[in-house]
Amino acid sequence: MAREPKICKYLDIPFQHISDNMLSAMKRRHTKAEALELVERLRRLIPDIALRTTMLVGFPGETEEDFEELLEFVRQTKFERLGAFAYSEEEGTPSAKMEDDVPAEVKESRVERLMELQGSLSLGNNQRRVGEEMKVIIDSREGDFWIGRSQYDSPEVDQELLISSPKRLKIGEFYTVRITEADEFDLYAELVK
Repeated sequence: MAREPKICKYLDIPFQHISDNMLSAMKRRHTKAEALELVERLRRLIPDIALRTTMLVGFPGETEEDFEELLEFVRQTKFERLGAFAYSEEEGTPSAKMEDDVPAEVKESRVERLMELQGSLSLGNNQRRVGEEMKVIIDSREGDFWIGRSQYDSPEVDQELLISSPKRLKIGEFYTVRITEADEFDLYAELVK
């Protein structure tokens, strides 16, 4: 991935949590130390990589300390993309036999707090891209914008790149654009002549 230009510099690693207590309860096969080492290694070997993850909060037994540990991990790691969801019982899974002891309002509050943190991190990541030129593929047209995606974004999951261009662009084709503005979860660009 580091050496091959044909491979997108993007990985989705579903960490789900970082507290060793939670990882063990979730029956994950990695530890906090291993997750931290993996992220450090990826960032060192592929400096321009975009990392995406999904986090699960409110799993049975999750304490406020476990959740704070998760927030600190996200703060340190500065994932380019992150999704979060609250635990809900799924019939037939091992966790369905556990007591769902985290109240629904606590779960929702934790999702909100985590996504608020990610919003500020994402904004910082996106603002660093302003002025950068990048190759994008055009996915669609919506209103006044062509919707594109860079190598750092998965279709229908991650942020969009909104391109203002009077020129008719072809869906499925690649173009070079310059990033002109950024918000938390989208980038704005213009076509490079």
